[in-house]
Amino acid sequence: MHTVAAAVRQLVGLFVDDGSLVLAVLLWIGAVALVVAMRVAPAGLTAIVFPLGLAILLADNAVRGARRSRRRL
Repeated sequence: MHTVAAAVRQLVGLFVDDGSLVLAVLLWIGAVALVVAMRVAPAGLTAIVFPLGLAILLADNAVRGARRSRRRL
C-alpha cells in the first residue's frame, strides 16, 4: 500500500509542482469568472487581464522558486 501511495504522489507531482501556484491560479480563475458572470468589466478587458494575471502568478512563482533554490546552496 505504501508503494501505491508513493506512486500516486509522484504522478500528482508531475502535474502539480507547487501547491501554492495551483491554489493561486484556481483563485484567479474564480475571480475572473465571477467578474465575467456579474458583468462588472467588459469582455475585452477581462480577455486581456486574465492571461496577464496568470503570467504574473507564474513569474512570481518562478522568482520564489529561484530564491528557495539559492538558499539551499
